[in-house]
Amino acid sequence: MSRIIDLTLPLAQGMRGVNLEPSCTVEEEGWNATMLHLYSHAGTHMDAPTHFGVGETSIDQIEPDRFMGPAWIAEIAGVNSKSLIQIKDLGVTADKVQPGESLILRTGWSHYVHEPRYRDELPRVSLELAQWCVERKINFLGVEPPSVADVHNLEEVTRVHQTLLVGNVLPVEGLSNLHSIQQERITLIIMPLKITGGDGSPVRALAVESKVKDLF
Repeated sequence: MSRIIDLTLPLAQGMRGVNLEPSCTVEEEGWNATMLHLYSHAGTHMDAPTHFGVGETSIDQIEPDRFMGPAWIAEIAGVNSKSLIQIKDLGVTADKVQPGESLILRTGWSHYVHEPRYRDELPRVSLELAQWCVERKINFLGVEPPSVADVHNLEEVTRVHQTLLVGNVLPVEGLSNLHSIQQERITLIIMPLKITGGDGSPVRALAVESKVKDLF
């Protein structure tokens, strides 16, 4: 029997890049409705190649068959503030992930989502690891911090994102609740909004645990 785990940060008023305004109320219009003002990379989100100018592919042009498939959970031990995650940190997972599969880095960093260090001191994906993901033809590279690289270092954040996106690896950032996943291999579901010309989008991210024989 399958078990579904929600890996998505709730979009709430006060979150960075989120503003929710009442538009209609039951008392005045007869129904409730909300005006959503969302930064395209708010909360749990994915990037499109146009985000860093590496092509013309926008979020609505990404083929939907990429949005669901097998993913491996790599346990990244000893993550500290501003850690640089290397290929060796993947451990045995590096030998298991196959072309077309996704890779999720479990660092526990989402526990700090309400603290300044969540964004300011995030552990980063090294350029070497980004290149390795491209060589392995990884589908999604998922991380718990709000970015795969240091948002305060334009050169780093640009090089890592461009390496991934040019290599057809889609970053998914701001994942949460990874500690609830009990299997090393899951089915990952990433569903972005279909925004015309979008450089990225908040997503609903789900992990499906089941017996391997039932899934693949």
